[in-house]
Amino acid sequence: MIELSRVKLHLRVDHDDEDDLIQGYLAAASAYVEQHCDRTLVEANPTGPEQMLLTKDVEQAMLLLVGHWYANREAVVIGAAPAAVPLAVDRLLWYRKRF
Repeated sequence: MIELSRVKLHLRVDHDDEDDLIQGYLAAASAYVEQHCDRTLVEANPTGPEQMLLTKDVEQAMLLLVGHWYANREAVVIGAAPAAVPLAVDRLLWYRKRF
């Protein structure tokens, strides 16, 4: 959905060594958004309330998630401040939840 080159630009990655890792994070970000919003992402023409268009704000939320996971690769960080999912992600997605 989001081009790998755009994600790498966001991450400031200029090599191909971690493309598989980054694509995995991108797939996980897509799944996160779909679960968070209880809707399926589509690139064009949603056909019902169970689908959600991949808009710029949703893309930004996904980029923030990928960036967070790329920078924080472990579930627990010892000796540093705890790292949570960036608040901006929730704010970009909060109104897209289906109730």
